[in-house]
Amino acid sequence: MSGLIRRAAEQWRREFALIRKGSRPAGEAASSDAGEGDLLEHEMQAFARAVLGTIGEPGDGVLGRLIAAVGAIAAADLIIDGADAARLVSAAAEAGEPISIREARSAVARWAPRVDQAAFARGLAQAQRVGATLLVPTDRDWPRGVDDLGVHAPIGLWVRGRPNALANGARAVALVGARAATGYGEHMTMEISAGLVDRGCTIVSGGAYGIDGMAHRAALAGNGTTVAYLAGGIDRFYPMGHDSLLQRISETGAVVSELPCGASPTKWRFLQRNRLIAAASDATVVLEAGTRSGSLNTAGHAAALGRPLGALPGAVTSPASAGCHRLLREYGALCVVDADQVLELAGGPLSGGGGAQGVDGADAEDPETIRVLDALSRRSPRQVADLAQRSGLPVTDVMAVLGPLELDGVAAWRADGWIRRGRP
Repeated sequence: MSGLIRRAAEQWRREFALIRKGSRPAGEAASSDAGEGDLLEHEMQAFARAVLGTIGEPGDGVLGRLIAAVGAIAAADLIIDGADAARLVSAAAEAGEPISIREARSAVARWAPRVDQAAFARGLAQAQRVGATLLVPTDRDWPRGVDDLGVHAPIGLWVRGRPNALANGARAVALVGARAATGYGEHMTMEISAGLVDRGCTIVSGGAYGIDGMAHRAALAGNGTTVAYLAGGIDRFYPMGHDSLLQRISETGAVVSELPCGASPTKWRFLQRNRLIAAASDATVVLEAGTRSGSLNTAGHAAALGRPLGALPGAVTSPASAGCHRLLREYGALCVVDADQVLELAGGPLSGGGGAQGVDGADAEDPETIRVLDALSRRSPRQVADLAQRSGLPVTDVMAVLGPLELDGVAAWRADGWIRRGRP
């Protein structure tokens, strides 16, 4: 390998150290001599991801597959070195990842014009100016939910504010909806967001006008934690009318983007941003949406990821709620009307104290309970025989577990089978 990334990392070592301050791999303590001597391997990986984040667009599956195959450092070296399509295909094939020559040619055509050292340097300078931090998948504050996006997961995340707000152990609930919100939509958003904050949840949204903005404001008013995912660089807050709101979010929570500083928001980037909101949250709730609202795209990502999806009903005559009603009618969204129902949708409150507790408060030392919980679905009722097959337990053992789960409010019997619920 040419070692281009290693040489570039050494060139920008001090500048890069400033945007990695406080970012450490899970389980590793901060080092007092950070930034001195040779760059550690995980910092090399982080630097390579910073470079790749300027080259590929959000959600680039071919780039994700190349990174998964050869690693971020080798992938960056290949692209910066001007590797042709055949070389990319060969490198991926040696690592067991098939990439077609057609895919590789298209990727090279996309990436080559964006190998720009000057633009990368400007992005680093902007990140330093605004105090941004770069998170990568091996960091302790990385939001693990986004890994469910697979090869379409973000290469890295730029954060203004508290990186630990992204993975603080609280339930994260995405509240999204129309920009042209009605008074009803904003009122209900305020009530639900404030109620969730009171119950210890983190509010996730997109920082936009309307429902998003109200969700963030209500969380801040309740002294809660809220995270805003943007579709452009976090050096310039967008929309500009929410500059002060996003600044307040960055002071107590986090403003996040997978795009480097200096990147402009575009329609494609908004659509790709929506997948992060859905993936980073335990549940997504659409509070108000017209038939063409962008929040329906977020709902689609949540459904594709298997995340719980809720929708707030409105007046049947209101065009502003037509999208919510469509989600309820056609896409299996659950009807929610208050914070308690949203929290139940998200899996219930996280158990506290020192006991060995698992999902929904189930005893983590009881393997039969865990296996039945894994077999239950929040959206599709299942018969006992189906649960037995999925869990690998005898029918009698499944029935013995379902009784206590029903008493605890974790499972419920419907007319057509058993369904999983959050703890009330």
